[in-house]
Amino acid sequence: MKKINSIYVLATAIIALFTLASCSKDNNTATPLNVDYPAAYVVNGQDATVSVIKLSTGEVTGTISFPSSDMITWPHHIAYHQGHLALGVPGMDFSGGHATTGSMPGKMLVLNAATGAILEDLDLPVMNHNTIYSPDGTEIWVPQMDMDGKVLVYNATTYALMNTITVGMMPAELTFSSDGTKAYVANGDDDTVSVINVATKAVTTTVNVGDNPVGAWTGSNGQMFVDNEDGQSISVINVATNAVDQTIALGFMPGIAAHNGVKNELWVTDPMNAKVHYYTWDSGMGMWMDAGVINAGNGTHAVAFTTDGNTAYVTNQSAKSVSVINVTNHTVTKTITVGNKPNGIVLKM
Repeated sequence: MKKINSIYVLATAIIALFTLASCSKDNNTATPLNVDYPAAYVVNGQDATVSVIKLSTGEVTGTISFPSSDMITWPHHIAYHQGHLALGVPGMDFSGGHATTGSMPGKMLVLNAATGAILEDLDLPVMNHNTIYSPDGTEIWVPQMDMDGKVLVYNATTYALMNTITVGMMPAELTFSSDGTKAYVANGDDDTVSVINVATKAVTTTVNVGDNPVGAWTGSNGQMFVDNEDGQSISVINVATNAVDQTIALGFMPGIAAHNGVKNELWVTDPMNAKVHYYTWDSGMGMWMDAGVINAGNGTHAVAFTTDGNTAYVTNQSAKSVSVINVTNHTVTKTITVGNKPNGIVLKM
């Protein structure tokens, strides 16, 4: 549920006065890794660590931890680009939902994916749901979860701030269309999605969606899938027209929506019931239809598919695990124990 209280203005004023952007390039103190193999990186929010899973064996081969002096708390989502990892660190536990009563500072972390070393640790004025590389890898985009919502765009080499883009209220996840031309920002308190031209950094349109959208998740089929937490629905946005072509009523609070382009399936996690629901495209009706359910672990959250579409990795926040799922027969083949409250996951193939 959305919450705005009377201390919001005072809290944000204090943050504005006393929070200064600063960066620390000290390496973390964990034993350096040597991840020269296809791997999954799992963000453990409560532990503030990243578990590394070797895909060929399904075993945890290492853990990236951070110095206590860096004050890295509750990292959330993670992105990968050409040997680098980018993490959003909101400093708040979102495992039970994304309701907020104000804003607090956040962090942007950039890591060496092979060794786990910290390349950049940048303090942000406001907490961030995620941190993500632009499609061409030259920029890092960071939403700011504030009533006066903004997106900060940094140079991916120098980490200098390049652009500030005004969006809606309390923006959570920022994602890109599969063709890389548009950025989508889910504005939780506006019930909208801001669409940004990646080249010009201008908001081109605002799309009305369901109640409390958290992310517009990328489909390879020219669609974006918006998970509306309080609305318990998925808004399907047509990238070409920026129109909502379908609203899928779920009957449960969604965790994340994930599109498997190879199998042409839409997966939606159901954290409260430890399930993953999957939908198939009905070309005759021109819409997504409920096709089945998979039992996973408590607190199902993020989904990552291998490039061949045959295997899915699902984080289970309450179960401290990752479910490995055979996409063809929709069964769990292995459960991997990771850290406390795993949420974001990304694959390096």
